[in-house]
Amino acid sequence: MLKIGITGQAGFVGTHLFNTLGLFPLEFQRIDFKKEYFSDEDQLNTFVKQCDVIVHLAAMNRHEDPQVIYDTNIGLVKKLIQSLEQTSSKAHVLFSSSTQEERDNLYGKSKKEGRELIKNWSKKTDGKFTGMLIPNVFGPFGQANYNSVVATFCHKLSHNETPVIEVDGDVKLIYIGELVDAILSEIRAGKGNTDVEIPFTSKSKVSKLLALLELYKSQYQVNGIIPSIGSTFELNLFNTFRCYMDIATHFPVKFVEHTDPRGSFVEIIRLGSGGQVSFSTTVPGITRGNHFHTRKVERFAVIKGKALIQLRRIGTDQVFNFYLDGKEPAYVDMPIWYTHNIKNIGEEVLYTNFWINEFYDPNDPDTFFENV
Repeated sequence: MLKIGITGQAGFVGTHLFNTLGLFPLEFQRIDFKKEYFSDEDQLNTFVKQCDVIVHLAAMNRHEDPQVIYDTNIGLVKKLIQSLEQTSSKAHVLFSSSTQEERDNLYGKSKKEGRELIKNWSKKTDGKFTGMLIPNVFGPFGQANYNSVVATFCHKLSHNETPVIEVDGDVKLIYIGELVDAILSEIRAGKGNTDVEIPFTSKSKVSKLLALLELYKSQYQVNGIIPSIGSTFELNLFNTFRCYMDIATHFPVKFVEHTDPRGSFVEIIRLGSGGQVSFSTTVPGITRGNHFHTRKVERFAVIKGKALIQLRRIGTDQVFNFYLDGKEPAYVDMPIWYTHNIKNIGEEVLYTNFWINEFYDPNDPDTFFENV
């Protein structure tokens, strides 16, 4: 079992990498890292000594003074190298750099020089080093006005603000899940002593990105329609947008119920996408679920009985509680990386309608169990 530590564990890429490593408990052991370790030599040394693999993600991306970015990033690299030397570490160090290395800015310069510094450490000590040049990364939980233009657009649109295109150029992108897969491939290969250019997986005009996200805002957030999803990129972009919505205030969404002397009619879902529809009955007191997905889009619609639907983002403690009653049919959608369950809290059988955007595949279920 490889012991893996991630500097910058609490950041955008670090959080996704840390959580994904947790899906393979028989293969990887995660060594916890806190940013305070860089200010405490003993704690940093203790961390480094435990690791078979260190993924160095800690860095500053933006600051009003570019010199602060450069000094911070080079300083972090030098502290890590000092700890590697003091502990005589033989860890495989993977360094997260950027395709901005070749640009004339101090951020790119800090990444290029930092990569060369760790590479020189590996040559002097016969250590393992992999330098990763990474394109623009997007995905759920990125920080607006910091991590990517996608994060900024998603946050502004989902919070009823107006995004502004500063330069409508082409942007080369990789989804966070694809980047994590690439990092895991390098870890598993264990070769080291190389530089790897992580290829971008999509390319788009900034205006096209915004147009797609505006469509998701209009169709999904405003009207509850699952949009047409024509590619893996569009699925990743849609799942990213969903995670910027304020789920605490958005859900549950009440259905429009049409009644006449015969009874009632409720439209459950409008789809621009296919998938699988099912329903369940749940006896009083029983809880279903307690699992999460990393790519699937899913909707729970309570049509009879009383239910408590709970959601919690993986790696956090906040639990969202949604109470639904079939007398006022409503739905809750499950964002990716949120473990969720549904419990019958009434005295009669609970009837729930489920929709998910892909057929169930027992060989690739994308279902990971964790209690809310």
